[in-house]
Amino acid sequence: MRALLDAIARTNPTAEVGRIFHGRGGLHPGCEHLALDAFQPVLLLTSFRAMSDEEIGAVGNALETRWNELGAGPLNWVLQLRDGGRTETRLMAGAVPESHEVIEDGTRYRVHLLQGQNHGLFLDMKAGRQWVRAEVARRATAHAAARAEGGWAPRLKVLNLFAYTCAFSVVAMQAGAEQVVNMDMSSGALALGQQNHRLNGVTSGVSFLAHDIFKSWGRIGRGGPYDLVIVDPPSYQKGSFIATKDYARLLRRLPDLMAPGGHALLCLNAPELGPDFLQQQVQDAAPSLLFMERLANPPAFADVAPERALKVLVYRAR
Repeated sequence: MRALLDAIARTNPTAEVGRIFHGRGGLHPGCEHLALDAFQPVLLLTSFRAMSDEEIGAVGNALETRWNELGAGPLNWVLQLRDGGRTETRLMAGAVPESHEVIEDGTRYRVHLLQGQNHGLFLDMKAGRQWVRAEVARRATAHAAARAEGGWAPRLKVLNLFAYTCAFSVVAMQAGAEQVVNMDMSSGALALGQQNHRLNGVTSGVSFLAHDIFKSWGRIGRGGPYDLVIVDPPSYQKGSFIATKDYARLLRRLPDLMAPGGHALLCLNAPELGPDFLQQQVQDAAPSLLFMERLANPPAFADVAPERALKVLVYRAR
């Protein structure tokens, strides 16, 4: 655990959300079960195995020492233990804001650290959100230029599948999207997504559909074609999506949903499935799509085996 304690001794609080220590990447032997994140003003330590009282105490002492050195104000930190299918969340020091908002690249998101394993914002997807912002802004600029010259340009549309709390949708709207369709089976997650849009003042042109994607192709298709389709499913969620079985079913529908020259952002977070799995799925189920690039994960999520880390692939329609 020495590497985690050393990272705490070096950390400097910032206004933005982010990962402080990524033991899960395998670069720090003996710490593969540990991750420390800053959801300002709260720190969250996640351990994927049980921790002894001595280990927990060492982390608490290290955090308190560093916070005293920095004069950073009250220390707020939460411990989440995930072991054997059980999750236990403890408030170790300070408090968690009742209405907890964090900032990433200037965008505000609502999170909940004391409720379950998912907290409202996946930090490893930061590069994906940055790519969406840049791509939508590029298209919005091109559409505006065409209209300024007296030409016609269709509404800039984005489809966000497995939308969760709609972070992709928020950045797309900020970048100039004119219509975003968010679809997810969880009405609770979409409700948080609506809050995220209100937090950032981007509510017009956004829809939130709590439907089973595989039973909603007609409704999805009527809203298209889309300039950008985002697919960010769980890798294995019984009753919702199993990557090895369902990704191909979804990919077969993509070409008909995409505008000519449109892009698809395909995501997969399953350590046992490498990027070659997803690329082969596309080749078999949607061969008309052209592979463009795999986005690099944020440096804070460096991994000794990149093929096991989050995969975010960009494809383009012909």
